[in-house]
Amino acid sequence: MTELAQHGPLVIDTRRLARRPGTMAEDTLEVTAPARLGTDVIGVAEGTPVRIDMRLESVMEGVLVSGTVEARATGACVRCLDELDWEVDVPFQELFAYADRAAHLEQVGDDDEDQRVIEADQINLEPLIVDAVVLSLPFQPVCSDDCPGLCPECGVRLAGDPSHAHDTIDPRWAALGALRTAEDAGSAEVEQNTQEKRN
Repeated sequence: MTELAQHGPLVIDTRRLARRPGTMAEDTLEVTAPARLGTDVIGVAEGTPVRIDMRLESVMEGVLVSGTVEARATGACVRCLDELDWEVDVPFQELFAYADRAAHLEQVGDDDEDQRVIEADQINLEPLIVDAVVLSLPFQPVCSDDCPGLCPECGVRLAGDPSHAHDTIDPRWAALGALRTAEDAGSAEVEQNTQEKRN
């Protein structure tokens, strides 16, 4: 296990709980996102303000941390590529085990690989916050459920021009189209010759 930094906006000291089950403390943190939280399509940009309201509760096994994360995510609609502004307001809850408890469980073969552990009386919230925010974001964000997207022919945004259309001919019928064009041209020529004879 790597030793945590002694200070940091998302590193919480648990000594005030004194390992007494039932002891609680509430905190509000106003921090900035340490890195981009999200996907290539949408995410909370690095440096964006993040508000964390949380409660720390001492239990027999460790410290139960619960609360909410609030932030603003930005991205693009996957259909029309318009910019998106997404409100993040997601709950989280995680048990951080005391190091001695985690070591005991490991010895008896009842350990959990994903168990978060309190190190040197400190809790690092960053991985927990990152997981909560990233999992709350839409996998394929859209500006609206009925967004028609872009025209596959020319890339025009269809929501701005609902009547937009192209005259396209199915390639399987292209040969018939050519015959029809030739037939129309022949009919026009016959009509012109008839008119000339009448004159």
